[in-house]
Amino acid sequence: MDLATQTFQHRSLPIKLWPPSQSSRLMLVERMTKNLTTPSIFSRKYGLLSKDEAEEDAKHIEDIAFATASQNFEKEPDGDGSSAVQIYAKESSKLMLEVLKRGPRIKEDREVMIANETIFDISGGRRAFIEADEAEELLQPLRGPNSYTKICFSNRSFGLDAAHVAEPILLSIKDQLTEVDLSDFIAGRPEAEALEVMNIFSSALEGSVLRYLNLSNNAMGEKGVRAFESLLRSQRDLEELYLMNDGISEEAARAVCELIPSTKKLRVLHFHNNMTGDEGALAISEMVRSSPALEDFRCSSTRVDSEGGVALSGALGTCTHLKKLDLRDNMFGVEAGLALSKAISVFADLTEVYLSYLNLEDDGAESLANSLKDSAPSLEVLDMAGNDITAKAAASLAACIAAKQFLTKLNLSENELKDEGAILISQALEVGHVQLNEVDVSANSIRRAGARLLAQAVVHKPGFKLLNINSNFISDEGIDDVKDIFKNSPNMLGPLDENDPEGEDLDEEEAEEDGADNEDELESKLKNLEIKQNE
Repeated sequence: MDLATQTFQHRSLPIKLWPPSQSSRLMLVERMTKNLTTPSIFSRKYGLLSKDEAEEDAKHIEDIAFATASQNFEKEPDGDGSSAVQIYAKESSKLMLEVLKRGPRIKEDREVMIANETIFDISGGRRAFIEADEAEELLQPLRGPNSYTKICFSNRSFGLDAAHVAEPILLSIKDQLTEVDLSDFIAGRPEAEALEVMNIFSSALEGSVLRYLNLSNNAMGEKGVRAFESLLRSQRDLEELYLMNDGISEEAARAVCELIPSTKKLRVLHFHNNMTGDEGALAISEMVRSSPALEDFRCSSTRVDSEGGVALSGALGTCTHLKKLDLRDNMFGVEAGLALSKAISVFADLTEVYLSYLNLEDDGAESLANSLKDSAPSLEVLDMAGNDITAKAAASLAACIAAKQFLTKLNLSENELKDEGAILISQALEVGHVQLNEVDVSANSIRRAGARLLAQAVVHKPGFKLLNINSNFISDEGIDDVKDIFKNSPNMLGPLDENDPEGEDLDEEEAEEDGADNEDELESKLKNLEIKQNE
């Protein structure tokens, strides 16, 4: 969904997906850095990387992945580069996992050492099917007295024989468990076998008092959710629940809502990348409304339209402790945006809000900006990319931004702010904002004046790291101006290789027809890169 304004190739030229542009490579580094610094079951065991160390590792990973993919591409120069893109993503994912399991090079937190005694994790190494013999060997440490309270069986595909080996072991330790990660643990199994394996694990763990449960990446659908009925019905103290990439349809969402008896203690609920739709969103809304302690809610890429967006927004209004909200990549539209603005007014503790690609348009964006201006005093991340926002809404956005002095990251890319909007945003950023480290206003039809003022507004911020004004319509003279402003810190200015000084002169109809070029397709493949434990 990361569309960008680009110089379009003639139709007769073949589409090449490799090599990626510098901006695409930087985008990948940014996403990997985010993954490497996000708390997870790995960080609880091995320690959480600092932002600086994660960024260094991400750059190193990207260099290796790029070199590996390039070597592959050289062997098939006549190809379109799609296999190189796949290798690029796969190698990056694999190396990220290795870094996570290595942990920080300097471990200052004593809890890292303590955690090693309580977490049992077999997710390392290559993704693999395991049968009875290997299960016996892998799970041997769980037999007999032990102090494990957290288990991670992710990245290992359990067959029926392996599940039968695990069953008595889980029964023997279920009363001491507080965290269970069964994400991606039935991959590649036939549906009937997968459902039976889920039933076995569910029955064995029934009655455990869990605070953390991760069932992501299992393509469960309603049948899979109901296969975990015994386990889900016994959970009244869950604090974190992850159901990402699980094929959660309307029926499956209703099943989740029906089976979990209480979500009063739930702090984290993630439904990313499902096919929930409006009707499913109505069911999720019921769960949200019954989760007064919710702090982190993610319902991104779930095919939710206006009706579901309005329902979710109304439910979120009861979650007064919310700190992180991620609703990216849905089709809320203006009506749902207006409803969400009412909910946001009660979020006093909100620190991160991701509202990109929601079809908000000016009216929705203005309403949300006005609500955020008077709430969320500690907001650190504001993402409203790809919402068809024009200069009309820029004054409200600027007023909101000016009020958010703890802001570290601002993303308004892929809108239509133009110079008028960019100037207002730059004025809002001029004063204060000493913690600001990243601003992205790429693909906004910005020209020389807007680019120059944005550069001047951020260049002297003490911790600033990146201004992205790529894919705009900045003249050659404007590019020289911006580079001169950043002459003492050139690394803080993102690439400008997709800038088009003549962009507005392009025929719009031809641009639309030619728009699906190599960078669009490449970024589409990479935009949702997460830590996948593949071979």
